[in-house]
Amino acid sequence: MNRIEAQTGAITLIQRFGSEANLNIHLHCLVLDGVYRKQKGVAEFHSARSPTAEQLHSLLSQIIKRIMKALICHGALFEEEGMSYLAEMETDAALAPLQSAARTYRIGLGRRAGQKVLALKTAPTQNVQLQPDKKYCVNAHGFRLHAGVRCAMNQG
Repeated sequence: MNRIEAQTGAITLIQRFGSEANLNIHLHCLVLDGVYRKQKGVAEFHSARSPTAEQLHSLLSQIIKRIMKALICHGALFEEEGMSYLAEMETDAALAPLQSAARTYRIGLGRRAGQKVLALKTAPTQNVQLQPDKKYCVNAHGFRLHAGVRCAMNQG
């Protein structure tokens, strides 16, 4: 198959909060595990092979480098002597305590202010198949790439 003729797709959702309503910016991406190719006007799907652990580590490294570069370009981070630091961002004085609490997983307001938040876990839905061995999950430098969930074709 000619790579120029292959078409793929992805959707990304930026989630700003964790299950504890804490500041936890992360991305959810739905990525095709293959490509479409039109033959005689009809789109035909060609599945890709499952990634190896080395490929996932390489992909995560590339993602981390690109995210760090984008954060530096947008002024959210700065580098000094090989280290990256959060840039001081202008903030509303009223939001500063809430931002501090969110970064440390603490309650920001009310009678329980300063206490650790309760972590809630969710059960997987029936229509998503999880890989129990975590074979397709890699972690590095506070980033996690989880490629072990797969939706079946025509699953809605």
